[in-house]
Amino acid sequence: MTPYDPAADGWRPMRAAALPGGLGIPWAKRVGGHWHYGLPISDGHLNPNGVVHGGVLMAFADHGLSLLAWEAAGRATCITIQLNAHFLDAIRPREFIELRGEVTRRTSFLVFLRGLVGARSGDAARDVGSLDGVWRVMRSR
Repeated sequence: MTPYDPAADGWRPMRAAALPGGLGIPWAKRVGGHWHYGLPISDGHLNPNGVVHGGVLMAFADHGLSLLAWEAAGRATCITIQLNAHFLDAIRPREFIELRGEVTRRTSFLVFLRGLVGARSGDAARDVGSLDGVWRVMRSR
């Protein structure tokens, strides 16, 4: 199986937005006016069963959806107040995960989002998680 090459597919690393805890450097790609975020999976992301730990997926999804909330809030700081996830399939070593998200509602102080996480290896892709959540827009005092 040929590994997926995100750079060859137009993805760019976001070195200034590294994930906490050494989870890695996320990648970004603009698709049809929307930002998609990605993460190459390494052995450090795996649980004892040899698949990606659910906490890695949650941290990645929170990070990516928070960036979408930040953009929707005019680049104001946003904090996660709720994040729900449904794990659909295991993510395997050396896959590339991709988050596609959208704002479903925006109020003065809240941003509601939903997203899908897919996994790629070579030319094959499949959905591995669905998410929805709420972010609080923080205003300067």
